[in-house]
Amino acid sequence: MQTNIIESYKKTQLGQQANEILRSCVHCGFCNATCPTYQLLGDELDGPRGRIYLIKQILEGKQPTEKTKQHLDNCLNCLNCETTCPSGVQYHHLLEIGQSLITNSSLSNKVELPWRKKILRQMILNVMPYPKRFDFFVSLGLSVSAFLPKKLSKLLPKDHQQTLYFDNKTHSRKMLLLQGCVHKTISPDIHQKTTQILDKLGIELIDEKDPGCCGALTHHLQAESQTIDFIKKNINSWSKSIEEGVEAIISNASGCGLMVKDYSRMIEKNLGKESSYYDKALKIESITQDISEVLSHEDLSPLALDMSYKNIAYHPPCSLQHGQKLPEIVEKILTSLGAKLSPIQDKHLCCGSAGSYSILNPEISEQLRDNKLENLQRNGTDVIATANIGCLHHLQTESKVPVKHWLQLIN
Repeated sequence: MQTNIIESYKKTQLGQQANEILRSCVHCGFCNATCPTYQLLGDELDGPRGRIYLIKQILEGKQPTEKTKQHLDNCLNCLNCETTCPSGVQYHHLLEIGQSLITNSSLSNKVELPWRKKILRQMILNVMPYPKRFDFFVSLGLSVSAFLPKKLSKLLPKDHQQTLYFDNKTHSRKMLLLQGCVHKTISPDIHQKTTQILDKLGIELIDEKDPGCCGALTHHLQAESQTIDFIKKNINSWSKSIEEGVEAIISNASGCGLMVKDYSRMIEKNLGKESSYYDKALKIESITQDISEVLSHEDLSPLALDMSYKNIAYHPPCSLQHGQKLPEIVEKILTSLGAKLSPIQDKHLCCGSAGSYSILNPEISEQLRDNKLENLQRNGTDVIATANIGCLHHLQTESKVPVKHWLQLIN
């Protein structure tokens, strides 16, 4: 793609990176064929190719508008287009640059959010990434759920009080389990199940000393300063655990794992390679694994499938199949344990959760969710399984069958 980036951007690192990404795009349109929002809305500007052109125009000097921002914000960041792209265009990095250009207050191109979305954004940034605050507001909501409108009450977690009890043994092999910011409130059973399963495999899980957000939530809302603060805090904490002998950092939420595996790029972009955090970030990335990666290399003979579920529909999160490039990994583990998995139409498409997307873009999000549930609940499905807490909660709001983390199907 030919570009004519204006000098003020061409001199910056972000401008140079954007120019390189733009030039790698051959505007073939293959990306639109697998883009959820383009499939749903049919608007070229709500597909990757159209958004690339919008960002190109900004970099070439055109003033963005509210519509420009809305088209970019309509993107789910599902990375499906990158899986499809024959040219290897790093679309999500370009989107990140484009959103920064029209969100960052230091730039003349800034476009303000509508006041309702601005309030929602601040509420998300000040509550969801902080486990104690999030748990307080969810507990408050649950206590008055009978008086809430149905649209709000259905957003409250269904597994808030779910717990397991077992004796966790000490093992020579130790791994650090990322707690995340919303897990223990939405479905605490997932962490407990993870600990129980690895205990059977001779692996002891160490909890984070001061759990919090991995930075994904704030990063997707272009709150870069807050994101870097979270990343630095996590690097400091996890580096101590590495010194104490943990062999891996594991996540049972694919969205969190994807973010952690991007820490070195985030540090380089915001603090530079000379930062003391850069090498530590590289080390953390090198030992960070999704729980499915861990199990795929272990002898699973001590484990068994919960046979109360006869027909399982598995939804692979975008952050696992497109982000971490681990397609089919969970399916292979479940089938090796004897699971019968239903074939799913359009399993590559996003369910519409996408972090805070379901809150800020509810209309698109709900349409994608309903389409996904229609495909998942065919063929006599007993249970829907997934690998990300956001997908799980989003699908639970309207599913007619139970929605579980896939680890919850294993004994």
